[in-house]
Amino acid sequence: MDATKVGRKTLLSVIACSLVQVCVGQQGTLPARAVPGQQGLVSGELVYPLDQKPAAQCHASTLIETRDGLMCAFFSGTHEGNRDVGIRVAHYKDGKWSWPVEVVNGWVSDSVKHPTWNPVLFRPEGGPIYLFFKVGSEIDDWWGAYTTTSDEGRTWTKPVVMGRHEQVGHLLGPVKNKAIQLADGTLISPTSLERKGTPNGRDWRIYFEISKDNGKTWRVIPPINDGVEYDAIQPSILVHKNGDLQIIARTRQDVLVTSWSKDKGETWSELESTGLPNPDAGTDAVTLKDGRHLLVYNHSTKQGAEPKDRNILNIAISADGRKWKTVTTLENEPIWAGYSYPAVIQTADGMVHITYTYARQSIKHVIIDPSRL
Repeated sequence: MDATKVGRKTLLSVIACSLVQVCVGQQGTLPARAVPGQQGLVSGELVYPLDQKPAAQCHASTLIETRDGLMCAFFSGTHEGNRDVGIRVAHYKDGKWSWPVEVVNGWVSDSVKHPTWNPVLFRPEGGPIYLFFKVGSEIDDWWGAYTTTSDEGRTWTKPVVMGRHEQVGHLLGPVKNKAIQLADGTLISPTSLERKGTPNGRDWRIYFEISKDNGKTWRVIPPINDGVEYDAIQPSILVHKNGDLQIIARTRQDVLVTSWSKDKGETWSELESTGLPNPDAGTDAVTLKDGRHLLVYNHSTKQGAEPKDRNILNIAISADGRKWKTVTTLENEPIWAGYSYPAVIQTADGMVHITYTYARQSIKHVIIDPSRL
């Protein structure tokens, strides 16, 4: 690795940490934990109670609006990476969540089973609902697959393996956050690689998978970062009024980073800091109908006093994707495993729905009224 790049990365990390420490050190400037009626919060509830769990642990929820209400998927089993981990789906109708039912798992033969990971729900225009997920014993070697439903999640097709691409190996589909569809029908799947065996222990790269035929075939936009200045993964995509695309992604450098595209995702600018802290934890974001952008993230690092790391979860709003204001604190009470991996959508009625991992034992669902943010 080039020594100049290493030195630059170290300097950037120091600067980023300093900025984050200032920001996190001013926890008093963050909103207090919201209760219904404050900070846009309408309601919050667990998808299932902690004393009636379908499995010991769960993680990585994804959310979509259906014709019947909402559908949420997540992986669930003994613990992340265990062979018994499968993807469960629950439905939200008339203010209540159904019992989560496993719809896919990692059986690849009668005798071989792998854990499953990171489901992502997405419906292209005129198409069925896709449930993308990953299969494999190790993140380095997992592969992407998907199943579809044409009846709003009641039944699912036999899973299809997405295949390989010479530039990235196994295609993965959207790695954590939802895909987007442009006005011309182009699907852009935000994804990333996590590979071992590099000087810093693991190589994190952001790339994109693009489809012009509603998900039947995919081509690859190769990694947009070199893994030197920023180790970044799990981007979410924002769409600006002028057609520009923007991503927000997590890093190991204690900050969230961003990149921009002016040509429908074909090329991207260099990653740069958003100025928002991040404890190396998943985020999600959505462009609202009113043109503002909403981000759900852990406003913290792993250092300092509580609430830190994944023990605080927040919402930030931006008009331009550059200046962000933290407007809501969803959680800030320290618990085992914290609050993490949010998913966010805006439904047809204008409400914002967020799901996130709650102590690795349930999924929490909150409803936000963005007109109050």
